[in-house]
Amino acid sequence: MYCHILSNTYIFVLQYLIMNIENSKAQLRKGILEFCVLALLQKEEAYPSDLLTSLKEAELIVVEGTLYPLLNRLKNAGLLTYRWEESTSGPPRKYYSLTEQGKTFYKELSVSWEELKNAVEIVTKQTKPKKSK
Repeated sequence: MYCHILSNTYIFVLQYLIMNIENSKAQLRKGILEFCVLALLQKEEAYPSDLLTSLKEAELIVVEGTLYPLLNRLKNAGLLTYRWEESTSGPPRKYYSLTEQGKTFYKELSVSWEELKNAVEIVTKQTKPKKSK
């Protein structure tokens, strides 16, 4: 009976750790998804399915239910615009691109990203914590 309780406790703790890891990974992805979408659109205008493909290829697992609200929010913030293009194989397609404000925002975000990336690299490469004086 004691082993059974320890076994159940171990399974519970393991499940809790896995859930927290997955949650943390999801939060990291969400935090950088906006930046990645802006980066893709900075290169060229894109149809949402093309954005999804690029993000999936980069292993930023994204579904339409995540991307479309993000595109709408960025559009409402004045960072994106779109144009309609007729399609020979279905309904018209909406192609997104950065506005001038979006280009400026992306450039500023890129600087912040580099600073953050460098800071994280410094912290994660330290072998011993620095002692405060």
